Order: sequence, then C-alpha cells, then structure tokens
Amino acid sequence: MRFLLINPFYPISETPSPPLGLAFLAAVLEKAGINVKVLDFVVYPYGKNILETELNSFRPDFVGLTSVTMTFDNAIGIVKDVKDIDPNITTVMGGPHVSFCAQETLGLYPELDFIVIGEGEETIVELIRATRGACNRADIKGIAYRDGSKTVTTGVRPFTDVNALPLPARHLIPLGRYRALGMPISMTSSRGCPFNCIFCVGRKMVGSKVRYRNARSVVDEMEYLSTLGFHQINLADDLFTANKNHCHAVCDEIIRRNVNVKWTSFARVDTVSIDVLVKMKDAGCQAVSFGIESANAQILKTIKKGITLKQVVDAIKMCNVAGIMPHGSFILGLPGETPETIGETVEFGLQMKKLGLSYGFHLLAPFPGTEIRDQCDRYGIKIMTHDWSRYHANRAIVETPATNQAMMDEIVIKWENEYDDELNHIKKRIEAGEATAKEAEPLVNLERIILIYDLMMGRMIEKQGTWHQARPGADKDPLKTLAVRLQMSVKVPLDRIYNTLKLAVENGNLALVDTNPGIRWKWVDYL
Repeated sequence: MRFLLINPFYPISETPSPPLGLAFLAAVLEKAGINVKVLDFVVYPYGKNILETELNSFRPDFVGLTSVTMTFDNAIGIVKDVKDIDPNITTVMGGPHVSFCAQETLGLYPELDFIVIGEGEETIVELIRATRGACNRADIKGIAYRDGSKTVTTGVRPFTDVNALPLPARHLIPLGRYRALGMPISMTSSRGCPFNCIFCVGRKMVGSKVRYRNARSVVDEMEYLSTLGFHQINLADDLFTANKNHCHAVCDEIIRRNVNVKWTSFARVDTVSIDVLVKMKDAGCQAVSFGIESANAQILKTIKKGITLKQVVDAIKMCNVAGIMPHGSFILGLPGETPETIGETVEFGLQMKKLGLSYGFHLLAPFPGTEIRDQCDRYGIKIMTHDWSRYHANRAIVETPATNQAMMDEIVIKWENEYDDELNHIKKRIEAGEATAKEAEPLVNLERIILIYDLMMGRMIEKQGTWHQARPGADKDPLKTLAVRLQMSVKVPLDRIYNTLKLAVENGNLALVDTNPGIRWKWVDYL
C-alpha cells in the first residue's frame, strides 16, 4: 500500500515552517508498514505535469492533503488534478477547514473521496485498513464520505494520546529547503487549549483538555532538532504556558542536559509569571507571542478572551526583566469594533512599543468552525466574502455596523508601509556606507530569502546548475559560473547572487555534487 501526502502551496510571506502535521501522519503510516512519500509544494513549484510525473513514479493508492482555509482552493485543485490523472486513486483531505465544513465540501467536490475530521493519525491508519477489508468504514470515527447520494459523518474520535505517537517523520520532509530559506522548524510539547476565544478553531480541533508530552521526550526531540542547523525552533503548542509545572519540567530538562537551542513559544498574558519566564530564558527561549487582540475592554469580554490590559502591560514588563522578546498580535474587525475602538488599539500598540513590544495587526477572518462565524448575526459581523483564498487575515473580509473594509485595511496598509519605509531607510544607509552590519541585517536577510525562494520556485538551479567542462578542474570557480548563469534569469546584482549562493554552500544548503566531467549543483533537500 502506497500513500502520497501533499502539502499545498502556502505563501512565503506567511513564514511557513516544515509541515509538522504531515510529518506526524507520515510517521504513523510508516509505523503501520505503509510506503509513504511527501510532496511539499510550499518549497517546490507546482504543475499538473509535475504531479503526473510523481504519480506515475510512486504509483500511490492514496493521496492525502492538508489545508487551512486560505490554502483550501490550492488543495482542492490538486485533488481535481489527481483524479483527472488517475481516477482510481483514493483522495483524502484533513485539516481545520474541511473538518468544520465536511458535508459542504463533499457535496461540492466529487473528486474528494474522504475527509478526516480533527486529529488524523489514528483515523488515517484505520481508513487504510478499511480499504483492505479489515474493518468497515462506517465504524471508523472521525471521517466523512459519500454513500450514494448521502454524505455520512461517522462521529467524533477520542483525542490521541500524545505520548503514544511516534516522532514526526521529518526524514520525508525537505527540511533543507526550509533551512535555506531561513524559516524556523516547529515541534509541539502538548495539544489542547482550555480557553474559549470565539475567533479560534484550536479548541475544537485539539480539545479543551491539554494533553502534555513527557518532558524527557520533548527535550529528546528538541535536542535532535538542534543538530539540524535551523536558527530557531518554534514550540507550536496552542499555549505552552498553560501549565506552570509542564513549563518548568521541559525547561529544567533542557538546562539539565545543557541543550544549546534557541526557541520561541505562544503564551497568554495571564499565564506567564516572572519565575516561568526567567526559567524559559535560561532554557533558551528567545521570544514569546501573545494574542492581545484589542485594547477595548468590552471587545475583549465579547470575544471571551478573558484578559485585561493591565495583564498585558505586566506580561511585557516581566518579559523585559527576563530578557525575552515579547511579541503581540492585534485583530481588527472584532464584534463591537468602531473607529474609536480601532483608535484605542492603535494607540495602545504604540504605548506598548515603547515598553519593548513588537507587534502586528491582523484582520478578522471568520474561519469555518469558529463561534464568530456560526453566530455572526448575533455578534453583529457581516461576512463579505466566501472566497477562501482571501481568508489570510491581511485584508478585511468582514464589517461591523460602525466600520467598513476600507477603514480597517487603511490601518494595516499604513503599518505595512511603515515597515517598508524602515527597509528603504536601511537600504539608503547601506548604499551610503553608513549602516552597521546589525542595522543592515533585516534587509539583507529579506533579500536573501526572496532570491533563494525565486531560485527554488523557478527551478533555476535545476535548469542552470548543470554544464559541461572541457576537462576536470577546468572551471576554477564553479560557484561564480553558477552566479553568472543565474543572472540571466533573475534581475539581481551579480555580487548579491554570488554571496547568497556562497552562504548557502557554507550552511550546507547548496552542494556541488558532480565535477567530472561536468558541473552539477543541487539543493540539499533532505537532512
């Protein structure tokens, strides 16, 4: 039995990390004796011809995809292409989007055979067993499928024991490409969220009871990841600080074993304390992200956030004392939003910036499965579009009685422009020879990421990275030759191309794999 897992396209601007959910699925499939392959179209270009080549080569029985709301259109497009190429392949999709609109999705897209609802590790193995006749698909909890003209949903599957899961099969993920792009790598130490924010699907996907992994196992994984050369590990728990004892146990284990690693986590302002933050810092934590959402007390109450502005201020101050960078996220367009409440939030953000908070604005995206979408009339939210590709939270897709899309977009665009102005200022200082290396670093890193991404998605190393040389050793500087060849395809100064390639080679992300008789360069995809 062969199972092809696919990660659909996701914009590089969203700072993607290697697909952890697919790595978990791949691990349980391998453990069950299934032959697994992963295609990741976040870091590889997509084309139906590319997909057809992979399907003809691997010959999968199943193709499974994951998607969030903003990537659903890309994912279902791949499903359609799969069925067009080979109608006999069974197609499966999971993830938060289809978990909460399974019947609608199956009704609209006959190319999709099964939907996995919620956590998929145990479900997907049972689904394969059902196709072998080992069980009945109707008895598998956590799936939806068509039975004639009906859509069947089989009920809720109990949540997984996180300590029984194998470690993610990252050997099947092209980690090298993410590392070359400067993206972080992610892992989890728990699943579950005990809070009730009305705009979030996390609680419904992973449950209200937090399930904690054994601290030793967590640090085993973290220690392994620390050897892979990523600049940062993101602890992607919905809320790492939900339990003080768990935080201390993980941090104490890191410190005891002297694991040298830089990591970040998500937290709430009402679940951190100075002793927890100091311990996290001692264990290598560099930054903590807080969802602040709004500076208006009534809005915070309406969305069931359960925090106060005093707690926000206190949390930022404690981060400063501990030496951890605090980051905050605000959401515009929440129930009760008015020009005045927007002004409150913008002003509060500026005040917190003076205290050391880095922050950003998002715009409300009412995802399927959220209370705010299910009860939008009650909350006074007008949803302006059901075009899933617009659910990226960077432009307004809702309105309140007192605000419109243009009003909220203006705030985010202004914030984006201020960031662009900062980069332009750095660029001018670099050109004038006035910028220090530290000042120049944000722009230099961004330009490097964009160049590498363009090279990857344009398959330019594959196209330009192989050539014949008259005799072994004739090309004295093949990296310089590669840079010159690439400049024909990218409008970037030669020295920037060369320096970017040189750093990629030094970091083990780009390799010269053949020199006799020809030259061949390739990305180091698998670590």
